[in-house]
Amino acid sequence: MSSHPVRLRRVYDPPEPDDGTRILIDRLWPRGLSRQKAAIDIWLKEIAPSDGLRREFGHDRRRWPHFEAAYRAELASNPAPIERLRALRVDGPMTLLYAAHDTDCNNAVVVAAVLEGRDPAPHG
Repeated sequence: MSSHPVRLRRVYDPPEPDDGTRILIDRLWPRGLSRQKAAIDIWLKEIAPSDGLRREFGHDRRRWPHFEAAYRAELASNPAPIERLRALRVDGPMTLLYAAHDTDCNNAVVVAAVLEGRDPAPHG
């Protein structure tokens, strides 16, 4: 049973034909975006980082190594949402959507790495 690739996109970017199932993985709905324009198939807010971790990170790249490790621990302690994504990934292409401005350091990057079995990126 093979799995399709995991795509990552900002939820504010227009949908593309090859997105497959579009899954918002943020706990909060993106500001200023209508549900129709977002074209989201699933809002999996239970996979988002806890409010405390999200606030602690504050999208500060200096805190990324801690955020990534802590978020991986949160995902490991609640595996049901990851398992749901693994099942969806077998069915066809999927795109994980996030609202963060930073395309390299956000929760979707961590979720995709976990889904693909990749270790955390080295930080130096």
